[in-house]
Parts: sequence; structure tokens; C-alpha cells
Amino acid sequence: MVDEIQGTYRGMMIAIAPKYWSVFTDFSLEQLADTLQYLAAQVRLSSFLKLPRAPKKKKNPPQYDPRHPHVSTAKLLTQTKKSPSQG
Repeated sequence: MVDEIQGTYRGMMIAIAPKYWSVFTDFSLEQLADTLQYLAAQVRLSSFLKLPRAPKKKKNPPQYDPRHPHVSTAKLLTQTKKSPSQG
């Protein structure tokens, strides 16, 4: 958590000049809390939501081709095991 706060602090110091932070030095703890709550209320949370996924597209069933009929792998393995013993 400390690393996250330090990283955010470094980024804010780069993005916003130190002279703009001076207004907060004289704030009491209550004033700072009120200001932070006010700023947090201005955030548009909807901009942070994930986009919902689109519905899945229906997959067309495979077309049956009589020249290339489907043969199960189990059937092929069974035939392979039987054929050496026959010959």
C-alpha cells in the first residue's frame, strides 16, 4: 500500500506544480477531509466501469459432407488395436 501511495504522490508532483499544493498546507484535518469528500463526489464513477460483453454469436453447425464422414477417435483407436493382431 505504501508503494502505491508513493507512486501516486510522485505522479501528482510531476503533473501538478508544487505551488498549487500550498493551499492545503494551512488546512485543518476536518477541512482537508471535507475537501477530499467534495472532490470524490465529483468523480464520474461510470467512466471506470468495465464495458459489458456483447452476447455470444451463434456458431453455425458444421455442414455434413458424405464424402468425408466423421469418424470418432475412439473408433479409429479400436480399429488400430485390432488390425495388428489380425495380420
